[in-house]
Amino acid sequence: MVIEAYYGPLRRQMLRDIQADVKALAATTGRGDLDERVMEVMAKVHRHHFVPLEVQAFAYANTPLPIGCGKTISQPFIVALMTDLLDLNPDDRVLEIGTGFGYQAAVLAELAAAVYTVEILPALQTRARQTLSELGYTNVHFRLGNGALGWPQEAPFDKIILTAAPELIPPALIEQIKVGGRLVLPAGPPDAQQLMMVERDAAGKLTSRTILPVRFSALESEGPVEGRA
Repeated sequence: MVIEAYYGPLRRQMLRDIQADVKALAATTGRGDLDERVMEVMAKVHRHHFVPLEVQAFAYANTPLPIGCGKTISQPFIVALMTDLLDLNPDDRVLEIGTGFGYQAAVLAELAAAVYTVEILPALQTRARQTLSELGYTNVHFRLGNGALGWPQEAPFDKIILTAAPELIPPALIEQIKVGGRLVLPAGPPDAQQLMMVERDAAGKLTSRTILPVRFSALESEGPVEGRA
């Protein structure tokens, strides 16, 4: 109760900040409002569980925060916007590239049937596994390996999301989108990244559009560990 008394007002302010950003950027994003389900989940998933102790006091600030290994947890507005752009259905199977501490995975797990999340850094995956298990999430599946390769054994996916930015969209991820599916990601060189949405229509044709400029950690597409669950 003491913890909630401290974090509750901060969480409510975070939601107001998200809504303010949505309104301010509506002309750019095409989103005047976010799905009510997304906002409900942003209120339900407590961000302070997904950041290091040293920055927990800032957990509900509408800003990225460091989580170690040179990585960050994304700004709450961006998490909400990317989740909204996915247009999740309750029976969707979602691939996430870049588990981090598991915040985005928890948000997805509240809205979709199953989340398959890939992380290249063992320390981050270990922390995410522990946190999500302690919070009772049973529909999140973990893979340690090269996110640029996706998770071919579980493909295709209804939706795919990247929380780190490749300069070019990895071909393997394009191949793993279902017909009628959607991919939301940041992409581009570090100083010119764009949030993008890619869709595969009923005929299998791909279309894409840019949403707004962003700045994410670069996608690490190579490493010594490949494909271990």
